[in-house]
Amino acid sequence: MNIGIIVAMSKELELLKPMLEGTTQTVINGKSFLSGTMDKHKVTVMQCGIGKVNAAIGTVEMINNFHPSLIINTGVAGGMNGVNVMDLVVGSQVCYHDVWCGFDNTTQQGQVQGLPLYFDGDSTVISKIDDNDSSVHCGLIVSGDQFIDSGEQVAKISEAFPQALAVDMESGAIAQVCHVMKTPFVSMRVISDSPGAGHNNTRQYYDFWTEAPAHTLAAVRQLLSKLD
Repeated sequence: MNIGIIVAMSKELELLKPMLEGTTQTVINGKSFLSGTMDKHKVTVMQCGIGKVNAAIGTVEMINNFHPSLIINTGVAGGMNGVNVMDLVVGSQVCYHDVWCGFDNTTQQGQVQGLPLYFDGDSTVISKIDDNDSSVHCGLIVSGDQFIDSGEQVAKISEAFPQALAVDMESGAIAQVCHVMKTPFVSMRVISDSPGAGHNNTRQYYDFWTEAPAHTLAAVRQLLSKLD
């Protein structure tokens, strides 16, 4: 299978690089793509940068130039609704928490006019992920151009999306591009911090990278081993 993997940050990219064999680098419009093999699959990895615009640009370039049959977005996210640090959230659905197109009886909060409110993760791929593990959760990931670090922000998001399990800054844009360009997609996010849980989640986020980086992308490799 031809697979594209998109991450937002250099720390996430550095964790992926050792998993890729026989790499070649291609630079397109200032974006660097690393292609090679991983568990028998042709894989192209790229760091899109933080936020929705960077994520959308990177996804378009990935699809147009490398034509993946599946895009996996992975990296870290903030946990919601009791999801713990080091747990994995798989996005059965993804949506925006910060989009509002106005009250016109055709859109809801989080919905871009003319598009669905929720973008579905690829069900065939998700079915291969081991959700019998108590640390793996399938559900809604919400995205916006904000680093969520307070209980007030979490409460506001939860009011609109009480089922949300994780919050990040890229999954929504990548899912939207994949929806428009008819490319199967799944977001797999490791929980790095729990905003609003009664402690300094910004410190918790930075500690995550020094305490447990080896675990963050193990689920991606496990998934690839199960794909044809």
